[in-house]
Amino acid sequence: MNNQEINTLKILEEVGREESSSQRDIARNLNISLGLVNSFIKRLVRKGHLKITTIPSNRVKYLLTPKGAVEKTRLTYAYIQYSYHFYKDTRIKLKRLFSELSEQNVKSIAFYGATDIAEIAFLSLQETPIQLAVIFDADKAGNSFLSLTIEHPDRLSEFSYDRILYTSDKPIDELFGKINAEKMVLVS
Repeated sequence: MNNQEINTLKILEEVGREESSSQRDIARNLNISLGLVNSFIKRLVRKGHLKITTIPSNRVKYLLTPKGAVEKTRLTYAYIQYSYHFYKDTRIKLKRLFSELSEQNVKSIAFYGATDIAEIAFLSLQETPIQLAVIFDADKAGNSFLSLTIEHPDRLSEFSYDRILYTSDKPIDELFGKINAEKMVLVS
């Protein structure tokens, strides 16, 4: 499933909601540009997935057509399959990684990023003797995640762990680059 299909699904879901949404609302809710929403809506109307009706005050309302409902169902199924394969592949990679770390006598690990990947890593970690020591995430510091309080990466040196696994869904940031290279672990 590519980004275009994912964005199409998200827009179809937004339009299918009970309350009427403007393109600006859709863009804000999906955290994508207004121009991108506009081009997607135009394409969906052209394909017959959406219908535009005029409502008072020079506003328009987008309606999901039967053809659009079928496309939304198809994309939802594709997204579920994509997510399942992502989960399965990630579990296999993490199981292999944690097995290697266990063989290296690693006893504790930290996660850098409180994300879905961290949740999958935590599940995989339960099958090993390795303990999760701490989770770092600049954006979520102070919140709870996997029954631990998320710490700010500025505090990296205050905690004891053998390795740190990059579990963020963002590109590697400069704080992660300051970690001792011997302790870094990436899922590949």
